Amino acid sequence: MYNEASAVCAIVVTYHPDLALLGKLVDIVSAQSAQVVVVDNSGPNPVVASALPASAVFIPGERNIGLAAAQNRGIAWAREHGYDHILLLDQDSTPAPGMVGRLVEGLARLRAEHQVAAVGPRFHDLRESRFAPFVRIRFPVNQRLWCDGEQAVRCDFLIASGMLIPMEVLDTIGPMDEGLFIDNVDLEWGFRAQAKGYALYGLCGATMHHRLGDARKPLPLRLGSVVVHGPQRLYFIMRNRVLLYRMRHVPRIWVAQDLPRLFAKLFLFGVLIGPRPAHWRYMLRGLWDGVRGRSGPCPADEA
Repeated sequence: MYNEASAVCAIVVTYHPDLALLGKLVDIVSAQSAQVVVVDNSGPNPVVASALPASAVFIPGERNIGLAAAQNRGIAWAREHGYDHILLLDQDSTPAPGMVGRLVEGLARLRAEHQVAAVGPRFHDLRESRFAPFVRIRFPVNQRLWCDGEQAVRCDFLIASGMLIPMEVLDTIGPMDEGLFIDNVDLEWGFRAQAKGYALYGLCGATMHHRLGDARKPLPLRLGSVVVHGPQRLYFIMRNRVLLYRMRHVPRIWVAQDLPRLFAKLFLFGVLIGPRPAHWRYMLRGLWDGVRGRSGPCPADEA
């Protein structure tokens, strides 16, 4: 597939993971010739380390430092040990056979002709009937790019899980924004890369199963279902989108297009889906903290 000159370090950030699924993920990625580094955000939790094979590197944490900071810890380890590529993965992702090699080979082909920041696979949430599309940001709605086969699709957004990034690109663009803590970290990094003249590509021939959100709840009047998150996650979802509105490298077209989504989420989680009082409290606090530029972890005791 690819040679060891293009060594890949896969960084898996965990938070109270399902140990069986985590072990499966590590085995799959290791079998595809990538070094796996697990950065745990669960706090003191020796059970996670005991579930990993000896080939994996385990970096424990005393507390939850956030997704972005944990990714940066893994990136620092990979840089120190001479890896050329970073593969970001979530604990609830399952790469298909050959995904890593297809990403590496596709990235190499694209970089021969373009300035590429990262590539990512098509992903399939098993609760959906088909693979998710890649996305180009347009107004008033995004352009969805459905694909199959082996083509590469230029896009404006890649989810973090499955994203393959050359180390030299990270050195140029910079690390993940730790102030965002968890939500929209991948979106901000992609916008920053594109503002510096880099492109993002989705590779249709590389695939992965991935779970978005904490759960699904039915909407009233049989209007379907929606992916939901806990109240504290809603704090980050609201705060971080406002923080992105304030950043110069974030496209204004995305801001204009996202504002209706902000109000839609307020209605959805504040009116239609409970627990409504907690949702309102965390969402409004997130909006206020975003307006005043507060970053970092959620001030749970004050929310």
